[in-house]
Amino acid sequence: MPRKCRVGSPPHRPHERSGMPKFFGAALLALALLTASPTSTAAQESAHSGQIPGRYIVTLNDTATRGDTEMDAAVDEAVEQAATMGAVVHHVYRYALHGYAASMTPNAAATLADDPQLSVQPDRWVHATAQTVPTGVRRAKADLSSTAAIDGKDTRVNADVAVIDTGVNLNHPDLNVYRAGGKNCTMPLLAPEDLHGHGTHVAGIIGALDNGTGVVGMAPGARIWPVQVLNALGIGSTSDVICGIDYVTEHADQIEVANMSLGGEGTDDGNCGMTNGDAEHRAICDSVAKGVTYTVAAANDHADAKNITPAAYDEVITVSALADFDGKPGGLGRPTCRSDQDDTFADFSNYGADVDLIAPGVCILSTFRNGGYATLSGTSMAAPHVAGGAALYRATHPNASPQEVKAALQAAGSDDWTWPSQDGDATKERLLKVSSF
Repeated sequence: MPRKCRVGSPPHRPHERSGMPKFFGAALLALALLTASPTSTAAQESAHSGQIPGRYIVTLNDTATRGDTEMDAAVDEAVEQAATMGAVVHHVYRYALHGYAASMTPNAAATLADDPQLSVQPDRWVHATAQTVPTGVRRAKADLSSTAAIDGKDTRVNADVAVIDTGVNLNHPDLNVYRAGGKNCTMPLLAPEDLHGHGTHVAGIIGALDNGTGVVGMAPGARIWPVQVLNALGIGSTSDVICGIDYVTEHADQIEVANMSLGGEGTDDGNCGMTNGDAEHRAICDSVAKGVTYTVAAANDHADAKNITPAAYDEVITVSALADFDGKPGGLGRPTCRSDQDDTFADFSNYGADVDLIAPGVCILSTFRNGGYATLSGTSMAAPHVAGGAALYRATHPNASPQEVKAALQAAGSDDWTWPSQDGDATKERLLKVSSF
C-alpha cells in the first residue's frame, strides 16, 4: 500500500498547527488531523498595494448643518439606495464620518459619484509598515550576513530554492515566488497554490523579502520554486514526493537548494535505496549528484531520526529544532507560543547520529496563506533556516557541491546553546550560524 502523508505534530497548543506534514503507514492512518488555527501575527489578510477591485467607500457631504438624528436617517437612506443598486454593504460609518463601505460594480459607483451629496472613492489595500526580524533569523545571525544584507532596502539574494511541501501562496507580497517555475504533483492541472499554509510558512523562513514590511527571511528575496506534493489537508503520497524530487532534478541547473519539511517511516540502507528498494532515496541521491542541496526536517517524535526518511539519508542535511524565544543565547527568553526552555533542544525534536545541524524551530514567525503571517513550531521550521543558510552560501560559492555546502554550514556552526537539555543522544549538534556567509 502506498504510504500517505498528513499533518503530524509536536506537542501542540490550541493556537498552533503542526510543524511538520508527515508520512504514516496504514496502521497509523487513524491519527487525527489537527484542526486548530495558527496564531495570526499581523492584522493583514493581504498586503497588495493599490485599489481593491469592486470595493468603494461612500461618504455623505454637507454634514455640518445636520443634527445627529438627521444624519443617522441620511446614512440609512444612503445604505438603502446602495442596496437597490445591487451593492453589498460591509461597514456603516456614523461617528468619525457618515457613510458606508460596499462592494459594487464600477457603473454603480459612477452613478453614486454623480450625486453632489455623496463622495465616492476606491477602497485600497493597506499593510503593516514595520518589518520584523524573526527570532530564528537573529539566532542564526543572518542579520549579520553581508550576503543577506538585511537593511530594509529589498536587496535580494541570488539563489533559487525549491519548497517541496503544500505549495506556496503564489501572490504573497512578502515572497519572491518564481512564477515561471513550480509544479503541482497532487493535481497537475492546477497551480501549486498553498491552501494549507505550511509550505508558505517554510518559504518565508527561507526567503521573505527585506522590504520593510512583514518579516524577513534567512536569504531575503531568494527565488522560491513552489513544488506541491501535499494537498490542502497536508496529505500526499510517496509517489507525489518523488514527483517533486523529479521536478527539482529536472531543473538542477537552476535550483541550488530544496527543502523537505516532511518525512515518514523508513531507514537508510547505505546504498541509495538500491538494497531496500527505496525509490525516494534513489531519487534524492540522483538529485544530489546533480548538484542540489537538500535540507530535511528531523521530525517531531522526540525519537531517533534513523527511523524516519528522508531524515535518515546521509545525502541530505538533517535538522533538529532549538527552542529559542528571544533570538539570542543565554537561556533568558520567556516562552511565548508554547512551553519549553529557552536555548535548549526542543522537547519534541528528533535526535540521533543522522542529525547534521540544529536550528531554531519553536514559535517561529513567518509568512502564511492568503498573504498573512503566522507563528508555528516544529523541525519543519528548523530545516528552512538551514535551507536559507545554504542559499546564502551558494550565492557566493556557485560551484559548491552539496557535500561542500553541508561541510561549510557545519564548520560555521556554533556550540553556543544549552546542552544536553532535551537532547536524546550524546552528540551536541552545531547550531546554524551564517554571519560569515
